[in-house]
Amino acid sequence: MWGHEAQSHNQWLSKYSPSRMTPAEGAFYLGLENMIMVRFANKPAPPFDQYHLSFLPLKRVVWSIVGDASTTTNDQRTDLDEVLRLAERFDNVTGAMMDDFFFPEKKLDGSIARHSSAEIRALARKLKGGKRPLDLWAVLYMHNLNHAKADLLPYIDSSDVLSLWTWLAKDLPRLDTELAKVDQLAPKTRKTLGCYMYDYGANKEIPVELMEFQCRKGLEWLQSGRIDGLIFLASCICDMGIPAVEWTRKWIADVGNTPLPENADGG
Repeated sequence: MWGHEAQSHNQWLSKYSPSRMTPAEGAFYLGLENMIMVRFANKPAPPFDQYHLSFLPLKRVVWSIVGDASTTTNDQRTDLDEVLRLAERFDNVTGAMMDDFFFPEKKLDGSIARHSSAEIRALARKLKGGKRPLDLWAVLYMHNLNHAKADLLPYIDSSDVLSLWTWLAKDLPRLDTELAKVDQLAPKTRKTLGCYMYDYGANKEIPVELMEFQCRKGLEWLQSGRIDGLIFLASCICDMGIPAVEWTRKWIADVGNTPLPENADGG
């Protein structure tokens, strides 16, 4: 489950019934046991302890250290120290996510990301040096693959898990081609497929047939060992009555016991 603060997308998706679902409730609703909790528009603010109590029944939880693009506090500094502190207290914290991390285009100063590659290398070392080694996750949109390989590699080399996302649903038929690019870029890095349940890029519903396509493609890759997990976004739209969400909930119930390779988390 990709978690955001309750009601985070109510204004954006105002044509639907307002959501009240929390991240933990979203995971329960979809039948998922793992959570990636990401700050949205600077919420929630640290400390995260009280928030994390609702995640204790979950197996694995990854907290963002760089939140979404509207989490401007992470433009200056990450939430690394807060997540490391959280991992000291809660054993089910397993990693740190960098969301909306790469810029769509290279900036005039030559940067392609919200933090320098040197900062990320130092951050990755700190994640490995705590009470328990934590994984560094990074979001990679299809359009981020347009950056030069030489610019991306310093960041990719510091990442343990890459999460591939398709911003526009109309591009979902290109999944095979785009994952092949990621495989060439980072052949040894673990990968997950991010599955939007709403077409945020076009601000409209994802047709159920495209939702089915990306889910079945992800399951195929999971079973073959090509990827290590599927992520469903987002908890704060699960109770809006969106058809793709309802299809996904039923699909997860149907395929939840599908045998997977030992390394795969499945969700």
